[in-house]
Amino acid sequence: MGKFYKFNHIFKETIWGGTRIKPYKGLPADDRKIGESWELSCVPGSESIVCGGEYDGYTLSQLVDAEQSALVGEENYARFGNQFPLLIKFIDASQPLSLQVHPDDALANERHACPGKNEMWYVVSHELGASLINGFKEEITFEEYERRVSEQSLPEVMRRCEVRTGDVFYLPAGRVHGIGAGCFICEIQQTSDITYRIYDYGRMDAVGQPRQLHIDEAKAAINFTPNHDGQIPQAIENEPVELVNTPYFCTSIYRLTEPMTCDYSELDSFVVLICTKGKCSVTCSGETVMLHEGNTLLVAATAETVALQPDGECDILETYV
Repeated sequence: MGKFYKFNHIFKETIWGGTRIKPYKGLPADDRKIGESWELSCVPGSESIVCGGEYDGYTLSQLVDAEQSALVGEENYARFGNQFPLLIKFIDASQPLSLQVHPDDALANERHACPGKNEMWYVVSHELGASLINGFKEEITFEEYERRVSEQSLPEVMRRCEVRTGDVFYLPAGRVHGIGAGCFICEIQQTSDITYRIYDYGRMDAVGQPRQLHIDEAKAAINFTPNHDGQIPQAIENEPVELVNTPYFCTSIYRLTEPMTCDYSELDSFVVLICTKGKCSVTCSGETVMLHEGNTLLVAATAETVALQPDGECDILETYV
């Protein structure tokens, strides 16, 4: 088996999407409102397809089934079977996304027979004044929540954070959140597509009807505790910087201007490398691929050392379970 796998992207057109994803990935621009590019997905109905190599045309779950622990690691294969545990996306918001919340593992398994959704955001770029919603800024009661949903005043009690390129936010399941207009984000999350939408700025769908809300479903999912999370560390040139370390995934950033070798010999997991800026060659056991801005690479668990050779300055997100 090889050590590296690339996949075809899956573009998702949305009411709030923009036009930045295609040129960011080096593709011709068009007028479609592409809100998301799913880079690595095992979600049924939206599975990533291997691009090139021995397994060209395989779905991600078929690839896991073929290579099993050699691809994802022994413990991961025992835990998740053929269900790849992470979903990687790029998100381009030309309008604000709805305020929403995701269930945790217990609630998602009970209701939907799937994992919950803990996630993180890395701000790839932003427009002037862009911000996002990250939890409650003050304690509110369940009764006040219901009243504010009814009155359409929920944003007044939410924590709004201005964003800068390179900012990182961790969104545990249960936290109400929303990406603001002008944000271009890389999202790393559990493999789940369960979202409860609770506020949507009065927008209409394609046929002129109010977009569906999930007020009742969200009640059991929401954590009403105010969010006081501090700033997550920023990148340091030519040093790995850990951004997020959770039971669901660990993510670091590499800001490279010179070669670096990553030692994965003690890691019982696949690794996903996401290039958010510049380009970089990636080499393992004589196999080399180029990773360009906007591209994602799955590295097999059997890869022990991986050499990164940037072409100029290059930013790489590294994540694994």
